[in-house]
Amino acid sequence: MQDAFAIVIVVVAVAAALVAVATLLSSGGQYDRIGRGDLTFDRDAPAAPASDPYRDDEIRQLLDARNARRAAAGKETVDVEAELAALTRPAADDALRAEIRSLVEARNARRVARGREPLDVEAEIARRLSELDG
Repeated sequence: MQDAFAIVIVVVAVAAALVAVATLLSSGGQYDRIGRGDLTFDRDAPAAPASDPYRDDEIRQLLDARNARRAAAGKETVDVEAELAALTRPAADDALRAEIRSLVEARNARRVARGREPLDVEAEIARRLSELDG
């Protein structure tokens, strides 16, 4: 009787291990999706519209409040509209940087072909991006 009990325990443990491994392999990415659904914030936010008047008004209010604090502290205030334009300006993405880099490198190639000194590529990219920003 003792021998049969040991055999049953071993068989049940091996069968449970096989079922556990099969379940793990067949679940795929189920564990990665735990807690995700339509009501959670785990996906990318939709792109904000180009100009949201409510957002701009709220940013303007925050800048006005900052100016009031600066004025109360005796510091110089800043132009709210200029700050708003700087804060809401879209950032340069990698594709734009790559395009500007290719233009600067092509310009450098033409300068070298004419016997002129090439430009500093990084400084020229920064200058061109600043021209686009302002």
